[in-house]
Amino acid sequence: MVMPSNNQRVSLQHAMQRVPGQIIHYGMDMENGTLVYEIFILTAQNKIYEVEVNAKTGVIRKIEEENDFD
Repeated sequence: MVMPSNNQRVSLQHAMQRVPGQIIHYGMDMENGTLVYEIFILTAQNKIYEVEVNAKTGVIRKIEEENDFD
């Protein structure tokens, strides 16, 4: 199992402050030339949100409710 780096832990915690819930998936992706963390959070209301965090700066780029569960 790969442990998250210190930067990633901060990003995960930051995302959960904005969208409280349980992290069900996270990964990294390239978005328009920028490396981002993609964090999927299941809320207490059974809604899934995707939070994108700039991997370099830790700034949240996007919070979006997921409607397709693929």
